[in-house]
Amino acid sequence: MLVIACPLPLMRDVRVVNRVVGLETEYGALVHDAELSTEAWPARVKNYIFRQARAGALDLHYRDYEEPPGNGGFLLNGGRLYLDMGHIEYASPECVRLRDAVVYDLAGDALLLNALREMQACDHVSFIKNNIDHYTGATFGCHENYLMRRETQFTPPVLGTLLCFLATRQIYTGAGRIGQAHPLAFDFDLPPSATPVRFQISQRADHIVNDIYQWVQFNRAIINARDEPLADYRKFRRLHLLIGDSNMSPFATALKVGTTACILTLLEEGKFPRGLILQDAVVATREVSHQPDGPWPVELENGETAGALEIQWRFLEAAGKYLQGRDAEIDWLLESWSFVLDSFATNPDALIGGVDWITKRWLLEKFAEAESLSWDDPWLLSLDLEYHNIDPSRGLFFQVKAGKRITDWNQSVRIKNASYRPPANSRAAGRSQAVAWFRNSELPYVINWDSIASGPQDILVMSDPFSTYTSEVSAFLRR
Repeated sequence: MLVIACPLPLMRDVRVVNRVVGLETEYGALVHDAELSTEAWPARVKNYIFRQARAGALDLHYRDYEEPPGNGGFLLNGGRLYLDMGHIEYASPECVRLRDAVVYDLAGDALLLNALREMQACDHVSFIKNNIDHYTGATFGCHENYLMRRETQFTPPVLGTLLCFLATRQIYTGAGRIGQAHPLAFDFDLPPSATPVRFQISQRADHIVNDIYQWVQFNRAIINARDEPLADYRKFRRLHLLIGDSNMSPFATALKVGTTACILTLLEEGKFPRGLILQDAVVATREVSHQPDGPWPVELENGETAGALEIQWRFLEAAGKYLQGRDAEIDWLLESWSFVLDSFATNPDALIGGVDWITKRWLLEKFAEAESLSWDDPWLLSLDLEYHNIDPSRGLFFQVKAGKRITDWNQSVRIKNASYRPPANSRAAGRSQAVAWFRNSELPYVINWDSIASGPQDILVMSDPFSTYTSEVSAFLRR
């Protein structure tokens, strides 16, 4: 379970619960010069990061048929960066604190932005941290990974309750978007709708067509069913989620990861609230997203109707009852969760700068009103994308002033050296040592999430993601 430890550096790092988490982010590339190739820039930036900035060690081998040698590699912070379907994808290192999970998600933004600055390319190219392309209808993901106990039983009631939480949490995790998309890949004719969707809460909602499924492309599910823990199979499983949006607000990222980790703790301890199973989680996901003005009613399996806000209060009450007081950062999360849910009812403007879809909608409404624009104006679609520009000098998110609570958190997790230093309390620490060593070596090597190797028989297995493996890696490298 996720360690939600105190964000203050002088507090001891207590691991009260037992979870490793990590985020995978695919970045869109926006080229401002018509003479430059959009397809070439992700590869150029990837090569710069590994070869000039020397931020990691490139793979020397095929990882699979889509990842030839040099397609990507592991980074000095223990994470990974590679090309996936034309996008740069950044996978954060294993984190066992909520604050670290946010810090190392932002480290991917910083790595790309610094590369563009050093390449003197910021006037020509931008990286966009979002999940849709308004012009092609494509979607790209922000995948969440949560380590869980192998003995956890995913019975139908447990899965149904988890899906209910995931379908309704978008009210504070959604990144927002103008318009809508057909859920079927490459079908650009929208389904019949009595009321066209002008703006919606989630970028991924229209692209989710299944509740649980194994494959990622063309049949995107809320939960990806691959059993690939990247750790000891006897002890762990990995919950892989496809439903989440990429967040510009670090506060929203903390809510997304922290609330989900708390809910998984309730699951593992048999403390799930009862009676919260949706009639159809996929339909409910879309219906909630299409109602930015609320009241977000969803149909439950028992035939009753409940609001997404009411459902989230039920999950928060269960988390507070069983988890309050375990750890300072859990308490921070529970209090922040309560603040957000209460603000929806009393003062939604208090969430500007903290909840992305509310922030984006507020910005676009102000601009549309000032310029007398309709919601299908291409200018607004361009601004929708610019909200997600990771460059503070261009990105609209950075132009918004939030309240003190949100601002303090958002500033506290932007750590300059996180792109080059790993978390100190997970397997990423040992992997980082290996990356630094092999980056400067001419020896053959293979680096994986759960092992490092040099030569055909010299291998170090690292099956416990909670162990740093620093002494083991040091001994391995001295052979």
